[in-house]
Amino acid sequence: MEPLVGNYATASQLIDEAHSCDPKTIEGKSSPVPYELHYAQKMTRWLAARSPEASPTLQLACRAQHFRRWEIPRSSYPMTRPGYLTWRAKLKSQAAAQVAELLASPAVDPPLAAHDIDRVAALVRKENLRDDDETQVLEDVACLVFLDDQFDAFESKPEMDEDKIVAILQKTWAKMSPAGHALALQMQLSGRAQTLIQKALGG
Repeated sequence: MEPLVGNYATASQLIDEAHSCDPKTIEGKSSPVPYELHYAQKMTRWLAARSPEASPTLQLACRAQHFRRWEIPRSSYPMTRPGYLTWRAKLKSQAAAQVAELLASPAVDPPLAAHDIDRVAALVRKENLRDDDETQVLEDVACLVFLDDQFDAFESKPEMDEDKIVAILQKTWAKMSPAGHALALQMQLSGRAQTLIQKALGG
């Protein structure tokens, strides 16, 4: 994947600086890493695998997928399915608005074109999923990061019985494209994850 250059590279750096404010950390090679910075790096790695020709705007949207997510904790909404959906919608809306504000700031010099800023925000909101190829790529990448980086910890939560996690895997699979499926099936996953995916796919 072509690296970002010029003001796109500046924009990506500013997004990472915001990720670095995440109070939650994950153990890195030599020291703790802010979790959302870790997540953004994973998004970029899987984007390179899924879409090596990704446009600069898609690269920025992937990098900003969880922009300042810690500001809206899950606990701020009812722990119900409607509460979850409302929370997710709020996350996408706020992230898109905050990223657009950042990309339009004087810190990005020369300024990004307004249509590029609008495009990044639309991708972060995941507009026109299924009809927009880039939005589908972003969805694939988010699902791949979930399987690669989050699934084992998610599956091991006390409230997650096997039927529930299989249902979640089926919903995740349904959101992905055939190209995303192919990459997921090539992953080096834990034995437990492989077993559950096979059950989810009816195999």
